[in-house]
Amino acid sequence: MEQWSARKAHNLEVGSSNLSSATKLNNKIMTWKQEQEALENAYARRLLIEYGIQEVTTQRQAKNGTREFEFPVSTYSGKHNYYKRHVSNLPKTRLRLACFKTGYVRKQNGTHSPYQLNPTYKRVKKWVFLTDNGLETKKYITISRAKIYSGMARLNYMLEFYKRNYVKYYELY
Repeated sequence: MEQWSARKAHNLEVGSSNLSSATKLNNKIMTWKQEQEALENAYARRLLIEYGIQEVTTQRQAKNGTREFEFPVSTYSGKHNYYKRHVSNLPKTRLRLACFKTGYVRKQNGTHSPYQLNPTYKRVKKWVFLTDNGLETKKYITISRAKIYSGMARLNYMLEFYKRNYVKYYELY
């Protein structure tokens, strides 16, 4: 009988301390995913207040886990831009960057397809061919894009890209 009561007390203690998957915030229990979404939303509000960056995500994008932002500069005001100084009659659309659930950050306007902004790295790729001599393996070095899996990290990377390529240049002119 003593063993049973000791085991029962121990099990109750373990059961009550096993709340690591949830966090109590403002008298509500939030899962880790909800907490991350709340942090990302707070970060997006900070982007609007501090930098004038507006979120323009459509309902379909939100459903797919994509967040798109419009920046307070035109697409022709980057630091490597020939057009800003030499062609004044080009359309001046606002810069739009998006963070995708798949881990990519992309520039949404300016080309016929979204341009990836993720950091690059070199890797070795191997191909096996059947030739007259039998199987031959060829190797070459290719460049790949690193995926950014954290939503907060994607938002931060997007902001740093904007500050590095547009804010510094824009302040000079």
